[in-house]
Amino acid sequence: MSDSTEQIIRHLHGIRTMQEIADKAGLMASIRAVQAWQCKRLLASHQHMYQQKRFKPAVEFFINELYGPNDFSQRDQDIARIVPKMSKFLPEKALHSLASALHLNTLSFELDFYLAKKLVGTEINRDTYATAYISCANLANRQQQIDYIRTLGNDLADVVKMKGISSLLFISRKPAKMAGVLALHEFLEKGFKAFRNLDNVEEFIIPVVNKEHQIMQQLANPNSPNPLPDV
Repeated sequence: MSDSTEQIIRHLHGIRTMQEIADKAGLMASIRAVQAWQCKRLLASHQHMYQQKRFKPAVEFFINELYGPNDFSQRDQDIARIVPKMSKFLPEKALHSLASALHLNTLSFELDFYLAKKLVGTEINRDTYATAYISCANLANRQQQIDYIRTLGNDLADVVKMKGISSLLFISRKPAKMAGVLALHEFLEKGFKAFRNLDNVEEFIIPVVNKEHQIMQQLANPNSPNPLPDV
């Protein structure tokens, strides 16, 4: 079993454990509310990127597939079911990018969990979110989350450059559906389509990462005005 496959298994276990804890604590509704607000915030903060045709699919991929209030359980179940066989039909670079996506997804859910605990029964807006964000006292993890945006973006850029990856995804769609892992295949397809038209992924990743880092620093500074948009 490859290192990437082992990482995939570990991240799947991590997100499943966190979801079970959230369910037992009755926090899932609050977590989904946090995720929905964050999607609006991300879209507002990166509206300049979103308005550019070549960047729009990448913005949508990060927001909808990694941060959104969507239920990713079917995708994760697909992955868990075929983990032992994945290395046989997916190249290592694709497995590595999938591991990075799941790592970011797991870390983001954990951070959302702690935010939700602070925001239960509270209307989420730029002020309540900022207060909860700082009271969680986990800026090191927030920095790691931002770092993984860069990591995943670069990983996906490597995958789309692979010779024959477009054909591989096309011809494997029907077998994936027959094998009951269509949700996983669609996730990989969306990632590929989002990044295939980026000539230089750094032109997308660097502005996003820099903006998120700036927002984090301003939120952490009690003397700075609230940098969050009113959404």
